[in-house]
Amino acid sequence: MNRIYPLFFMILFLFSCSEIKFPKEQREPVSHELWDQFLQEHVDTNGGVSYKAIVKDPGVLESYLDLLSSSHPNDSWTRNERLAYWINAYNAFTVKHIVDHYPLESIKDIKKGIPFVNSVWDMEFIQIQDQPYTLNDIEHQILRKRFNEPRIHFAINCASYSCPLLSYEAYTATNVETKLEKAAFEFINDSRRNKVSQDSMQVSRIFLWFGKDFKVEGKGVKDYINQYATEKAGEDTKVDYLPYDWSLNEKAGYSI
Repeated sequence: MNRIYPLFFMILFLFSCSEIKFPKEQREPVSHELWDQFLQEHVDTNGGVSYKAIVKDPGVLESYLDLLSSSHPNDSWTRNERLAYWINAYNAFTVKHIVDHYPLESIKDIKKGIPFVNSVWDMEFIQIQDQPYTLNDIEHQILRKRFNEPRIHFAINCASYSCPLLSYEAYTATNVETKLEKAAFEFINDSRRNKVSQDSMQVSRIFLWFGKDFKVEGKGVKDYINQYATEKAGEDTKVDYLPYDWSLNEKAGYSI
């Protein structure tokens, strides 16, 4: 989730990838029970991930990724089935990326020494029914482009402290709407990542980098945040953006 340069993302979104094509063989939706099992074992309520433990025993993660890779979403799936799949896929493959390069202090360290790759999010390491993907493909070409759903920014996790928390429960077709709404509320009211009051609005740079996504029905970023904030910012309150902490979201007790 390369969230550094807004212009870069604009160019990336418009030009980087060709239209995603469905594989000819269309398969049924997958179960996310393995991902749910994995998250409950390795992710705490603060979004901390026990990467060191996963490195020692990656079996459940690998089994789930194999399952994802075996069944590409298609038009026969419901919107919620597709949305839940792609959110889980982004998060699960991000965890794999960290595990494959562990130990790390930051996900951004992965790109070091790799020629012709703009960032970790441009590395083509994902295969779903022989369709290759990068993390940027999933975020920009699928989740942002196809679903028109700003709340995905609170559901996908870039393995970093300032990101929205990695949920310790899988997204599914039946819970995706409830979980997205909860994720939006919890992220916006998380004082470690956003600080909103009547006369002050210091918020995550996610709202800067993806400001266009939060302009819904003619309203701007401030209006969007105020929908969920328990304390609303005033009409004339200036929006400021907090620094972004790319430190690895390592679970306490499993640090490098």
